[in-house]
Amino acid sequence: MMINREKWYHNAAFYHIYALGYCGGNFERPDSINKVTENLDYIRESGFNAIYIGPLFESATHGYDTTDYFKLDRRLGTNEDLKRLVTVAHEKGIRMVLDGVFNHVGRDFFAFRDVLEKKWESRYKDWFAGINFEGNNHHNDGFSYDTWEGHEALVKLNLYNADVKGHLIDAVKFWIDEFDIDGIRLDAADCLNLDFIRELRCFTEAYKSDFWLMGEIIHGDYRRWMNDDMLHSVTNYEAYKGLYSSFNDKNFYEIAYSLDREFGAGGLYRERMPYTFLDNHDVDRIESRLIDKRDLYPLYLLMYMMPGIPSVYYGSEWGISGKRTSTSDLMLRPVFNLEKFKTESTCRNLYKLLQKLNYLYMAHPVLRFGNYEQVYLSHEQIIFKRETETQIGLIGINASDQTLDLSVNCQRGEYRDILNDNVSVGSNGSLTMRLHPKWGSVLILDK
Repeated sequence: MMINREKWYHNAAFYHIYALGYCGGNFERPDSINKVTENLDYIRESGFNAIYIGPLFESATHGYDTTDYFKLDRRLGTNEDLKRLVTVAHEKGIRMVLDGVFNHVGRDFFAFRDVLEKKWESRYKDWFAGINFEGNNHHNDGFSYDTWEGHEALVKLNLYNADVKGHLIDAVKFWIDEFDIDGIRLDAADCLNLDFIRELRCFTEAYKSDFWLMGEIIHGDYRRWMNDDMLHSVTNYEAYKGLYSSFNDKNFYEIAYSLDREFGAGGLYRERMPYTFLDNHDVDRIESRLIDKRDLYPLYLLMYMMPGIPSVYYGSEWGISGKRTSTSDLMLRPVFNLEKFKTESTCRNLYKLLQKLNYLYMAHPVLRFGNYEQVYLSHEQIIFKRETETQIGLIGINASDQTLDLSVNCQRGEYRDILNDNVSVGSNGSLTMRLHPKWGSVLILDK
């Protein structure tokens, strides 16, 4: 299946927001979601045309313990506030994608409360996976149940149950009708019943044809979930690790292997666009992962230029730090404070780079849809080609402290360096690409 170049999600650069942190309070008393609405101009001026935000619906703690799929978390405001956010975002040309937490619910979810009260007489006892009324748990409920990764606060839903599937799809229909959202990111998608994902895709395809489904997948062959019957895209965790560790270890062979495996000739995902990121609400900020902070610049350049749909996690455009601990993710999910981010930033030029990368990504179709071919590789340099029927892109990344002039085989013509505003002429089947320290070059040829 060829990538549909007309779909909005294949022409998107995402800004990722963890709402309960962004709005201020870390589960305590955040500002309302109106704070995001007030910052939409900043997001748009930064060059992003899509927002992935979540979790948003009623919960007791971190948002992934849903208690009501039909009500915005009261800590973030009202359904009217969410409706206004999406309406204003659309007016500014920004698409909105919400979290869909469909693998599990919180213990205060109405159906589970009914089971707690009535036990085996509850009409909802089959809504949950692994219910065992001969067992018990740490809450002394008098029964046990399946959870997400052993967390008893996250009760696994039985997605083989028609009523459960109906409840969730009704929620999605409500989100589309009430808020006019453009897509859903499926939390813990690797834990979901595959038939449920197919049913969800079938429903959304018929109900809103350009609705985007993206899944949180970490391991495995992503084609199991990312295909024409299920998800349009998945989180590219394979590339995530290779991206930063290739810089830290001075070993571009690692990321080159992943890129070729995924997108090279015969690549697994050559006709797909996975969701690409350097950090998110579950992993350390990329600034805290890198040994040499100067690598932020060529690293973001690489992320934007490789195949995929790029995403930046709020605050990371200013290079903020944050590491998770064994007991808490709160340092990854701070209050959005633009003045504080600007003042404390040690890499203020990063924001301007991301603005420029968003612009270049949108302006040149070859950077979104071009195929991938490795051209040159060493421990601290990589050059690859992206090509469509109308353009060729040659992208070079240099992680070293040395300026290098590298000879590259190429089609004859005038190549514009859109990153550095230079012109290189390819003749006799080659050109010289100059790569400055901790930087790169993006050469475009219009055929």
